[in-house]
Amino acid sequence: MASSLPTSPTRPGPVSPSASAVSALRPLPHSAVRLTGGFLGEWQDTNRSGTIPHAIQQLEESQALNNVRRITGEHTGEFVGLQFADSDIYKTLEAIGWEAGRSDIAEFLPFVDSTIDLLARAQESDGYLDSFYQLDKPEAKLVDLRWGHEMYCLGHLLQAGIAWKRTTDREDLLEIGLRFADLIVARFGPDGAEGVCGHPEIETALIETYRTVGDEKYLRLAERFVDLRGKHLVGEDRFGYAYFQDHEPVREVDAATGHAVRQLYLAAGVTDLYAETGDRTLWEALERIWTSVHEQKMYISGGLGSRHRDESFGDPYELPPDRAYSETCAAIANFQWNWRMLLASGQSRFADEMERGLYNAIAVSTTVDGCAFFYSNPLQLRSDHDGSDEDSPSRRLSWYTCACCPPNLARLVSSLDDYVATTAGSDLQVHLYADATIALDSVGGDATSATVDTAYPWDGAVGITFDRPFTGGRVLLRMPTWAEDATVVVNGEAYTATSEDGYLVVDAGAEGVSSIALTLPVRATVRQPHPYVDASRGCIALTRGPVVYAVEQADLPEGVTPEQVLVPATPVLTEAGVDAVTGPRLRVAGAQARTAESRTLYATPDAASARPAEIELVAIPYYRWGNRSDGGMRVWLPTV
Repeated sequence: MASSLPTSPTRPGPVSPSASAVSALRPLPHSAVRLTGGFLGEWQDTNRSGTIPHAIQQLEESQALNNVRRITGEHTGEFVGLQFADSDIYKTLEAIGWEAGRSDIAEFLPFVDSTIDLLARAQESDGYLDSFYQLDKPEAKLVDLRWGHEMYCLGHLLQAGIAWKRTTDREDLLEIGLRFADLIVARFGPDGAEGVCGHPEIETALIETYRTVGDEKYLRLAERFVDLRGKHLVGEDRFGYAYFQDHEPVREVDAATGHAVRQLYLAAGVTDLYAETGDRTLWEALERIWTSVHEQKMYISGGLGSRHRDESFGDPYELPPDRAYSETCAAIANFQWNWRMLLASGQSRFADEMERGLYNAIAVSTTVDGCAFFYSNPLQLRSDHDGSDEDSPSRRLSWYTCACCPPNLARLVSSLDDYVATTAGSDLQVHLYADATIALDSVGGDATSATVDTAYPWDGAVGITFDRPFTGGRVLLRMPTWAEDATVVVNGEAYTATSEDGYLVVDAGAEGVSSIALTLPVRATVRQPHPYVDASRGCIALTRGPVVYAVEQADLPEGVTPEQVLVPATPVLTEAGVDAVTGPRLRVAGAQARTAESRTLYATPDAASARPAEIELVAIPYYRWGNRSDGGMRVWLPTV
């Protein structure tokens, strides 16, 4: 179709700060990085072949598409599902949109074409589009901002349209979103009513819309929504104002509160706003929230949200492993927020948290085939857990009544290549290590491409070769906080790299760099919880590089459950081979299994049961638990 909106020859990815933005780093174009294999590349291929087709099928089976067809008269019956079911459609369209920038999506086009046509016909003349309200509750449109989710859905519609615009110059989906966004500008802009969406998401979508079409009204509306937080505009609710991040003005907030996904999406939007305005009071608040999240309220897996009741953050250090809610969407939102913090600051701590969440709290959410999912991701499942309720299942499910997580995962994984590397001036920064090719047109210099070869995260050897010597700038390689004694070889010779903001710096100089060999020793390591994390006191966790490990029923001797396992406080850890499903395993020397003979709930010390028996204990990557059989699992292991 003919292009009427601004086009970009560089085809940006999901986040593209404007030219004037406060941004230490600049994303590479969406087409610049191509994952060619390994952990991330294979995951992206599974997403393409498994998760996306599965999501399309489930949009039919869950009736999400039929909800919209009711508006056009193509389907009769009641609305099915939760009021924000439209967002599942938009996230799936976004996933395919980013996929369109890297692979042949011909098989998905009939779905895409028919769905966009359906949305266009369902949209009202003033731009309004929401299948929950249009037929059954037209009088309530844009009235219940606390629970209505209309602007939340619009946010995902805009982001889906942006994906298609940026990868293919297709504009029809974005035009649908812009018509709805213009209605919101008229209703809630500077001359309109005061209100905020009960579920933040619209803020970052509006700012990315501004970056895409160049109209400041979308930036100003996002700014207005941020400034209105803390005025108690959502109204009284049993969960309280903090649940909706409406308890205090954003600039005065000193800790992460409330519903975890809402908090993290809001933080992402505020970071985008900081980047475009340079308002340091926003950055100061973001630093306080980030510290609260990552130093007091985050699981070792990168999971976030410790309370099931309101899907929320708890108190500092309230991190029960067996009651961890750790919603998949929260981990994805945290990944997206840290990416924006990384772009704004250039500091590696944000990339470290992207990595932690990606290899653990996000990866654990799906099966090997990418077609079944966890919504919540506990760090312990008891052997006798009642998993009959989908809010706390014992195994991954194909879909959920609240299906926000699976299509959210699909849209993230289809754009994983956008988070590998960035540029600043003539420098190249590498944040996530993966088999990839990187086009260097936007970096400058003589080199036009770089090839990354690695078996990361299982092996810390990362090789980077350039098609021509990389000259004039620097190559910055992230030094993960878990890594010690890293070595760098440049052009075949040992190199003493300097350190800057958590990155090892290779200065190309006039002679140029043809090859870099980075070695990050990947070792099995014992981790202890902070002493204030009462729920895990006296336990240890096992990690190998960035990957968290777990013990599950499938690897225990017959008759032994995870509840019986005991390990030395400083166990000897050795490699235990590679399983086809789980990947590299660890063997824990000196493990024991206490007996389960005592039926006394609270016994005296002298009523101890028989001496524990020694067992062979094998641990697997946490993200792969539950792929072989049913049964219990635990990350934190009690010590003897």
